[in-house]
Amino acid sequence: MDPHFCSGLYLMSEAKHSVDWELKLGFLIHDVSRLRRSAFDRCLKPLNVTRSQWWVLAYLSREDGMTQVQLAEELDLGKVAIGGLIDRLEKTGLVRREADANDRRVNRIFLEPKSKQLISKMRKVSHQLNATILHGIKDEQLNSTAATLDTMKSNLLSYLADSEA
Repeated sequence: MDPHFCSGLYLMSEAKHSVDWELKLGFLIHDVSRLRRSAFDRCLKPLNVTRSQWWVLAYLSREDGMTQVQLAEELDLGKVAIGGLIDRLEKTGLVRREADANDRRVNRIFLEPKSKQLISKMRKVSHQLNATILHGIKDEQLNSTAATLDTMKSNLLSYLADSEA
């Protein structure tokens, strides 16, 4: 184990940046994420889609047929919460549940054709919103930011995986 490692976290005395800088970075990441979600909610309001619904649809658009348990884990929701959300999406004709071919206790969630049209509209809205959000930022800055956030995500996933062991 790395001698500078304490309970899975690097000691503050070994940090490259001041505590104020680290707090500012954490708040900025949180604020940008929160504000982007709020702006996206506002843009999607005319489509009658809630944040929870668009998250489910977005995940299914990447991997249609996910299990209900996978969706709950990806969205960091409990079984009851995801079950109710899927119930509501089913009632509006956006998704359907099917029992898994190998295990009838497992439900797989699939997009209905109606949701694919909605997802297409959501992507257009997202593209327009991103153009507004990223206005004035150079490609080099965007590439650097994306690479930095990707590294941070990898570090967090590694930390969480290591702390589970």
